Amino acid sequence: MVYLEMNDVKKSFGELEVLKGISLKVNEGEVVSIIGPSGSGKSTLLRIATLLETMDYGDLSYMGEKAVSIVDGKSIYEKPAKLREIKKVFGLVFQNFNLFPHKSVMQNIIDAPVYAQKRNKQEVIAEAKELLEKMGLSDKADYYPCQLSGGQQQRVAIARALALNPKVLFFDEPTSALDPELTGEVLKVIKSLAELKMTMVIVTHEMSFAKNISDRVIFMDKGVIAVEGTPTQVFDSDNTRMLEFLGKLNY
Repeated sequence: MVYLEMNDVKKSFGELEVLKGISLKVNEGEVVSIIGPSGSGKSTLLRIATLLETMDYGDLSYMGEKAVSIVDGKSIYEKPAKLREIKKVFGLVFQNFNLFPHKSVMQNIIDAPVYAQKRNKQEVIAEAKELLEKMGLSDKADYYPCQLSGGQQQRVAIARALALNPKVLFFDEPTSALDPELTGEVLKVIKSLAELKMTMVIVTHEMSFAKNISDRVIFMDKGVIAVEGTPTQVFDSDNTRMLEFLGKLNY
């Protein structure tokens, strides 16, 4: 089943054309990594997919439900009530954690399921404890974000996203704010989710990770998809820009 579909997505900021007609499909259980140089449009694409940014043109649907449709040559967003329902389909993990500093780890995880999804609080707490155990953070439920390392905070952020039971999980450069040792902690968690066939879209600068974990890799450059395919197809591509990009990274 196609979980996410985007067609001919365009976006400009003033004179700057950031996305130049991107089309993307993500199937159930698929891990798709998006790589590319800074300014290639990766994070903007993710923000549009998660309805944090509006597109200028294109369409967007989750599991066959339209969030944005093209009508008479214009992109029309669905009404807020429908968009709220669609937002329940996905979760998003930010590069800077975005935890509530004045709330404990447990509160950070359970607030949205309890208050936004109106789920039973005791059930949610039980699920949160299981998630913290999976993240290796069983003893941190009563801690506050400031008492945790960056890697621990990012694992809490992943647990918080998973607590909403999303069908698709997005990661926007989840390790860019972490040092190499902490990066390993977070990548290990994401790898374990991939092994469970969690549908994920990951914007990342970690090339070897993208190569090892992904079913499909998308290389973006200057607002277009320059190369797309299996990890082997993309990383062995003779596309000039891809070769330049990997060369600069000393991959």
